[in-house]
Amino acid sequence: MVNNADWLMNLNYVELLREVGAHFSVNRMLTAECYKQRMERGLSFLEFNYMIMQSYDFYMLYQKYGCNMQFGGDDQWSNMLGGTELIRRKLGKDAYAMTITLLLNSEGKKMGKTQSGAVWLDPNKTSPFDFYQYWRNVDDADVIKCMRLLTFLPLEEIDEMAKWEGSELNKAKEILAYQLTELVHGEEEAKKAQEGARALFSGADTSHMPTTELAEEDFDEEGKIDLITLLVKAELVPSRSEGRRAIQQGGVSIDGEKITDIYHTVEKDAFAGEGIVLKRGKKKFKKICVK
Repeated sequence: MVNNADWLMNLNYVELLREVGAHFSVNRMLTAECYKQRMERGLSFLEFNYMIMQSYDFYMLYQKYGCNMQFGGDDQWSNMLGGTELIRRKLGKDAYAMTITLLLNSEGKKMGKTQSGAVWLDPNKTSPFDFYQYWRNVDDADVIKCMRLLTFLPLEEIDEMAKWEGSELNKAKEILAYQLTELVHGEEEAKKAQEGARALFSGADTSHMPTTELAEEDFDEEGKIDLITLLVKAELVPSRSEGRRAIQQGGVSIDGEKITDIYHTVEKDAFAGEGIVLKRGKKKFKKICVK
C-alpha cells in the first residue's frame, strides 16, 4: 500500500501545468460523463482538476512500481483513461483500465453508504450482526440485484426468487443477508447474526443479539438509569439531544413497549437474567444487561 501524498504534496503548480496539464484537452475533458453530470449544478475548479490528479497518480504508479493497470468503479472510467493517455504521451508505454458496475440502489444512490456511516467489511467497524442487518433491510427493489451481483447462488435459483412477492421477499432478504455475512465473516458469525435478528421479532433466544453491558457506576444512588443515557450507551443515538428527539417521536421501545416519556428511568432489577431489549426505530436495537 502506498500513499499518493508522497508525490502530490511536493508538486510545483507551474511545473504541473507545463508537464502534465499540457497533455489534457479541456474540450475532451468536458465530454466525460463525470463532468457532464456536474455542469448543471456547477463544476468547481477543484472538481475539474480531479481527473488530472488521478491521471498523474497512475503515471507515478507506473513509473515507481510498474503498475500498468487500474481497476475501479465505472464512475472512474474517464479518470482512469486519462491516466492511460498520460502514460502513453509522456512515456510512450501502454497502460490499461478496467471497471466494474457500481452497486446502486433503486434510487440511483451508492449502496453501503448510510446516514450513520459506511458499511465496512472489518468487524471492528461494522459488526457481523450490523452487517447482516444492513442486507436484511435492503429495499424490496434491490434484493434480487444484490443476489445476482454479490452471491454465488445459482442464477436459476435467483431467477425463481425473482418471482416471489410480498412476505416471500423477506425470506429472500434473509437468504441474501446470510449468504453475504457467511462470505465475509464465516458460517458461525452468520448463524449468530441470523438467530439474533430472528429473536428480536419472535421473542426467542436473545443470546446472539448485539449487547451492551452496564457497570454499577452507570446507575444513580437509587439504582436507576435514565432512558436517554441508555440510548447513548447502547450507541443507538449519537447524542442526548438525538435520544430525546427519538423518544418524543415515539421511536423508542423497551421489550416491545413504546416509551414516550423523556424522563423515563429503568431500575437495575429490570436487567436481571437476559436483560432488556432496547429498540430505536424499526431496525436498530441492543440487548442491555449488567456486568
